[in-house]
Amino acid sequence: MFFKLISRNSRRSRKENGLLFSSLLISIIAFYIILALPCQDVMIFLKKMESDAINRLMDIISVFYALALFILFFLIYYASRFQLERRGHEFGVYLMMGMRRVKLFALLLAEDFGNSVLSLAVGLPVAVLLSELVSLVTARLVGIGIVGHQVSFSLHAVLWTAAGFLLIKLAAFLLLSSRISQQEIGSLLAETPEGTKRQLPSLCYRAASLAGILCLALAYSLAIRGDAWWDIRVMALAVLLGLFGTFSLFWGLGFLIGLAARRGKRDRRLHVFNFRQIQETVTRRSNTLALCSLLILAALCCFGAGTAIFRSYGDPGQHVLDYTFPVSESADGPDVIRRTLSDHGLDTCFSHLFEMKTGHVQTTDGTRDVFQMELVMDTLEKMEPSEDRDVLLNNLQYATCPYVISLGSYNQLLAAAGLPGLELSSGEAAVYMDMDFSTPGRIDLMNEILNTCPEAVLDGNPLSLTGAVQTTNLVTDRSITLSFALILPDEAFEHYTRGNYSVYLDAVLTGEAAGDAGLMSAISEMNRKLNETGLSYESYLQNMGRQLFYQVAAGYITIYLAIIFLIIANTVIGVQFLMGQQKSGRRYRILSRLGASYKTLCHSARKQISWYFGIPIGVASFSSLFGIRSLLTGILSARAKGDLPEMMMVSAAMIFVLCVIECIYVEAVKRSSDRCLLSLMPPQREE
Repeated sequence: MFFKLISRNSRRSRKENGLLFSSLLISIIAFYIILALPCQDVMIFLKKMESDAINRLMDIISVFYALALFILFFLIYYASRFQLERRGHEFGVYLMMGMRRVKLFALLLAEDFGNSVLSLAVGLPVAVLLSELVSLVTARLVGIGIVGHQVSFSLHAVLWTAAGFLLIKLAAFLLLSSRISQQEIGSLLAETPEGTKRQLPSLCYRAASLAGILCLALAYSLAIRGDAWWDIRVMALAVLLGLFGTFSLFWGLGFLIGLAARRGKRDRRLHVFNFRQIQETVTRRSNTLALCSLLILAALCCFGAGTAIFRSYGDPGQHVLDYTFPVSESADGPDVIRRTLSDHGLDTCFSHLFEMKTGHVQTTDGTRDVFQMELVMDTLEKMEPSEDRDVLLNNLQYATCPYVISLGSYNQLLAAAGLPGLELSSGEAAVYMDMDFSTPGRIDLMNEILNTCPEAVLDGNPLSLTGAVQTTNLVTDRSITLSFALILPDEAFEHYTRGNYSVYLDAVLTGEAAGDAGLMSAISEMNRKLNETGLSYESYLQNMGRQLFYQVAAGYITIYLAIIFLIIANTVIGVQFLMGQQKSGRRYRILSRLGASYKTLCHSARKQISWYFGIPIGVASFSSLFGIRSLLTGILSARAKGDLPEMMMVSAAMIFVLCVIECIYVEAVKRSSDRCLLSLMPPQREE
């Protein structure tokens, strides 16, 4: 009989408190996926190249896991307290019928343990499948290939997920059960209405709402202009203004809701009652709603900005070269590399193998002010003021001793990229600017100036700058990155460098060498063969690995935090509303006696839920547009900021997706509210 009672109570508890059960399932899935991250194909691949960074990432994830457990403990404690308070009358009846408190404790412990085990039994298999799916998709997207896929099941992640989940559930239960065991039977049987909060004059709430709006506006201004990222004190000011403004706004919302109740159409069913209920709950729980709104804001910012950053680092730019071999200073350096590749049978694996020559002007003893372009600077200063113009002016004033690039070498690079070559006559030069140091807007400004073929001076000789700005990477990864350089005809290049220049041997794999296994697998296999030759080299895999690391760090961590924040905020709001509805059940019973039908009461409660969720979600969604803009302004590189409008569109789309998810959650709360109201309705008598 005792075990049947446990089973029946457990099923009823899951049905009545499905929101918390669903939240726990999502938490279990999130815990496992983040802890099983080291077993995924991408992380195994990255650990070969970015082992230190990956180890630091794993340490950060461990901290996030512990922090999430700490926060979820309070969520479980809060939601479980609501569940146990709803059953207070039931516990009082058990004690009245002779059940000992020890047996009641054992009953509750068995119910909680059974629900926890069931949550793990359902959540862990789903988590394993989702983790495997994520591993397969990422392996396919980044080019590892399905052939190189490894099963991502992690026993370590399973054990830590189960241990952490059971630990916080047990800790919350022990604290709650001790409270129940100390209550008298009379207090358990009595219905405790929700207490009231002392009301202040309406002028105080008006001032609070106005102060909140002003503080938020100032915080938004500091954030989107980027001022907060230049000084830690300005950042602290922006954060404090945002926090104070949010809490003040919610504290004064009761006044605004009261205005809506008085000025709305009074012919609607229970219109004034709905708004009075909302006004009371918002006023009483303004701090909790403000905190939940901030959590939703953090979730939206994490998800929106993380997705945009993931997309930014997912596009590493134009991929032309697969390998770069640094050449020694000896004259036969390139030939030595070619012979070594030929001796190992690797020369046929490359469709292009050419020299990239770069150097400095050596025709003068001094290296300062060897290059002047006053006409370019004057034209740039006359342009319409903008951030791109100011940054370009600042950068070009230091380009007095630029690198020079051989036209023949650069044309071979363009041929490998499938682009038309450059044609320069004597006395002409093209401008090269690496995209890592610039943006599309600055490139456009420079091209506008170059269309006029401005005159410059190189080591006392006139030079005409012509053509469009060139941006194709000279090497595979980071052997050399030039913010500004001049591309000169080969004769002029030899003249100005006096034969003293650096040489890099660039290479592109053939289509046969790449094969069907994917680019990453092909380069990994080629790396293994090149390691046997003893040659030093840079591969595109290093560039790709660095981009993948940023993608993983931005993607997994931000999505993980967004899920945790959303779970906490939504569960607190939903449970808090249902708890308040349960404690104000007497009002609904009176309305029922006055003639309100069950359908009318459900319609009234659903409207209250829409407002109760809509207020913090609306404030968070509006604030997230400024928050994401601020994050992208402070975090992204100069190159990535060129796509800022497009990234904001991506972030806005992600915010919309999360708002749709919020609507689904709100609908689930409404259904729980319908069931709660049904239990409050008086039974119908049949004569």
